[in-house]
Amino acid sequence: MKLLILGGTEFVGRAVAESALARGWDVTVLHRGRHAPPSGVRALHGDRTAPDGLAALADGEWDAVVDTWSAAPRVVRDSARLLADRAGRYVYVSSGSVYEWAPPAGFDESATLTHGAADAEQTAYAQDKRGGELAVLESFGEDRSLFARAGLIIGPYENVGRLPWWLGRIARGGPVLAPGPRELPLQFIDVRDLAEWILDAARAGLSGPYNLIAPPGHTTTGALLEACVQVTGSDAELRWTAPETIVEAGVEPWTQLPIWVPPHTELHQALHNGDVSKALGAGLRCRPAEETVRDTWEWLQSIGGVAPQRPDRPQLGLAPEVEEKLLGLA
Repeated sequence: MKLLILGGTEFVGRAVAESALARGWDVTVLHRGRHAPPSGVRALHGDRTAPDGLAALADGEWDAVVDTWSAAPRVVRDSARLLADRAGRYVYVSSGSVYEWAPPAGFDESATLTHGAADAEQTAYAQDKRGGELAVLESFGEDRSLFARAGLIIGPYENVGRLPWWLGRIARGGPVLAPGPRELPLQFIDVRDLAEWILDAARAGLSGPYNLIAPPGHTTTGALLEACVQVTGSDAELRWTAPETIVEAGVEPWTQLPIWVPPHTELHQALHNGDVSKALGAGLRCRPAEETVRDTWEWLQSIGGVAPQRPDRPQLGLAPEVEEKLLGLA
């Protein structure tokens, strides 16, 4: 397979590139040159937001394109138009956020979608991702467009800061605010499992939308945080705290306490209760959460313990003084 990745040097794009290289595929990446691409790819440079940003793609043909863009949909539109006659399939890494808020419990790919426009400038994340889908459809049609509507993505190379924050906090040890309930089910996908599914689906010629995330209840908050304690080898003491106590204190779920959202809320329903039977039927395989935690910790150690941070994403995590107050230590 000849694969073109628009990006390919960070997180999802990098995982796709490395998985494709491991299969012996011919991999080309178009990137801005800010990060080193994986060894073994053909690297082209271009800023897709610039007027001549796609010049490096003037020639060439590929079996599939993988695009992870999450800002202005017009950027996806321009790429799709340029490649429509020279690529067999366009795989757009979209998001579960494209569903109209709030999606019903157990929502699948038939749920109502939010509005978006293929020619739009950057607006809001959900609308931009939906606009990206529409941009691909405009040039590749339904039969050659594949949408990986990913949920929460974690794993090695994460540059958003969710699992790395928990690993860093737990590695420091001592009493740790653990948001309850301990048995709260979580749903996420390891970036490498997402990458493998994307490549399998591209090779198989799949099209249409797929919710890409592990099955509901893939793990729990307790299992995830206890795995962090185990892999870091710290003396951290998880102090389970009722969700009502956390919310009443003004702590923001998902951002100040990454990954976690209170049970019985629309947000938990949307993030940790999606139907993925279609993707499972199409070969999705999800590794144990403990493996994701272990490998992410090993990656963090290999780069000095500090995870990269996307400039367009906020810093996550709970301030030490807030944690101490909630735990009665201040």
